Amino acid sequence: FYLNFNSLVARTNTCGELRSAHVGQEVTLCGWIQYQRQGLFLVLRDFQGLTQIIIPQDEAHSHVKKVLYDAPVESVVRVTGTVTSRPPGQKNPRMPTGDIEVKVKTAEVLNSCKKLPFEIKDFIKKSEALRMQYRYLDLRSFQMQHNLRLRSQMVMKMREYLCNLHGKRNISSEYLGAKEFVVPSREPGKFYCLPQSPQQFKQLLMIGGLDRYFQVARCYRDEGSKPDRQPEFTQIDIEMSFVDQAGIQRLIEGLLQYSWPNERGPITTPFPSMSYAEALAEYGTDKPDTRFGMKIIDVSDVFRSVEIGFVQNAVNKPQGTVKAICIPQGARHLQNKDFEALKESAKSQFNQEVLHLILKPDESLKSPLSKFLSEEQQSELIQALKVQADDVVLLAAGEHEKVCLVLGNMRLESANLLELRGLVLRDPTAFHFLWVVDFPLFLHKEENPAELESAHHPFTAPHPSDTSLLYSEPAKIRSQHYDLVLNGSEIGGGSIRIHNAEQQRFVLETVLKEDPELLSHLLEALKCGAPPHGGIALGLDRLICLVAGAPSIRDVIAFPKSFKGRDLMSNAPDYITPEELEPYHIQVAWPAAEAEANKN
Repeated sequence: FYLNFNSLVARTNTCGELRSAHVGQEVTLCGWIQYQRQGLFLVLRDFQGLTQIIIPQDEAHSHVKKVLYDAPVESVVRVTGTVTSRPPGQKNPRMPTGDIEVKVKTAEVLNSCKKLPFEIKDFIKKSEALRMQYRYLDLRSFQMQHNLRLRSQMVMKMREYLCNLHGKRNISSEYLGAKEFVVPSREPGKFYCLPQSPQQFKQLLMIGGLDRYFQVARCYRDEGSKPDRQPEFTQIDIEMSFVDQAGIQRLIEGLLQYSWPNERGPITTPFPSMSYAEALAEYGTDKPDTRFGMKIIDVSDVFRSVEIGFVQNAVNKPQGTVKAICIPQGARHLQNKDFEALKESAKSQFNQEVLHLILKPDESLKSPLSKFLSEEQQSELIQALKVQADDVVLLAAGEHEKVCLVLGNMRLESANLLELRGLVLRDPTAFHFLWVVDFPLFLHKEENPAELESAHHPFTAPHPSDTSLLYSEPAKIRSQHYDLVLNGSEIGGGSIRIHNAEQQRFVLETVLKEDPELLSHLLEALKCGAPPHGGIALGLDRLICLVAGAPSIRDVIAFPKSFKGRDLMSNAPDYITPEELEPYHIQVAWPAAEAEANKN
């Protein structure tokens, strides 16, 4: 059963749908005045597009002319008129409705608009704070409407793929759990918390025999915002029983291929895969941007006999290494101040020294290091890194993981600098997907390296080949955790879960030193015939941001929070009175200075 939506509202068409085929028809349009020119015509805008409106100039329609002439820009109007072809030479090929215009017969201002804090035009520069303070106005812009429409279309296609083609159930899990953001209750001393994600609940659904589940889930994380992160976010959450890692990966590849917008070009499956160890060694990160080269190369063999103190200190340690990256044409496009900035960044972020070498056109190396290298060693270094004239080499020595991390960071910073100078290393229209697999199951805690913490979360199952190490050398175990990376951003992550209660208890109690009673409900459920199961969550905001080419996830969320986690439009979070707190048995303990200020 199909019902034309326009039959339910006070218009016959939207402002984006009229074409030459409608010429001669009488139509009613509603929308906002985009702009008006000299009382001759105006452009009317709604969610679907723009239509040019011709204001009548004859005496019989003087009232209509006055109504439209006096209406401020961004006022809401309803007009009725006849669709006509634009005169020869006046058609606008950049406008979908550019072949026609509407000659107005009647007009009504439904609501006049005051002077706005900024114009509703995409080319008008405005700060993000101002955009967020007046988000209801920012949402009228073409770019924001395009981003949110793209988001809606992709989510609809994802629902269709998961429900209709794969028989998944769209089930809503609970929001109020037992960690993260605190939510007061009316029971004295008791609180709900908003969980980061519905992790435990979706596992419980598998134990409940529902076999397959998905949800467009709202999630919460109590931390500061970043360009690709904010306190509340949305996931495509998926869980399945009797599945392995390969099955989940194929499902996600099919989901993305099915929902991918046509205008972004096709994507090829299966996506390539890379181990965590390989990603760290070659790219210095667990989310490699594979759109460009500049991979990390181990040159320890070249430097093993070089008499330089810090190099020898590095290569003689068990995890010691010397590694380098080659910046193509770096000497032509980067200056000494750029190299100094890169070195300072390495020092401040990683406490790691980085040296740079330049291959001059005469094929000699320009560097303080060159006097310590024989001609043979210089040649070996040039061959190992495939260095060309005017290339720059960044070199670091030290512990393997730290050296990889610093050079991975230098790789991205160098790419940014080169692109600022006009080189295109990363095609903005390319989409490079990558599975990163075989992560470590546990990591040493930064504050106490003798203790372990989960690399993903404590419900992740060990790699089948490494299960025996759980009881002897847990730090060496790989996990069944997998991340999906797109253009250097993690857009999804998941794992096969532990479905054995005793193994789960051992991980919590013995390896992680956590109180298993806090998860007694899950441990009890695992004893009741839990099937093997696994899942994944796609970060919807981050995915849409990349597909839309937006600079921040805040550009693809209707009402986002600011960089500091605030709602600048409604001024939340805000104070509430003691009277409002009373039903929740809460009193605010003010710092001394604020308490004094509140008294005054």
